[in-house]
Amino acid sequence: MSIGLEHYLALSSILFCIGLYGALAKRNAVMILMSIEIMLNAVNIALVSFSRYIIPQVVVLTGQVFVIFIMVAAAAEVAVGLAIILAIYRQRETVDAGEIDLMKW
Repeated sequence: MSIGLEHYLALSSILFCIGLYGALAKRNAVMILMSIEIMLNAVNIALVSFSRYIIPQVVVLTGQVFVIFIMVAAAAEVAVGLAIILAIYRQRETVDAGEIDLMKW
């Protein structure tokens, strides 16, 4: 038995569901950022698996190029997100997403 496209897509969907649950259910802002990263990695797995298995005879690097762009965007998102969370923590002394209401009137 060999590992095919279905296996990678199942892994990707499971990771995406775990990340979605974490992003919606957790109250800690750092955990929400980690869950978003898990969701982005699930998309990366799906893109690489599609680029590998869509045309087996031809090497297509489109999925890998998209993954590099997603990784760059994710790194920037983490840097900005953690900086914002750190600034909020210094001001409010909490990272609970329910208690962060800086934009409310």
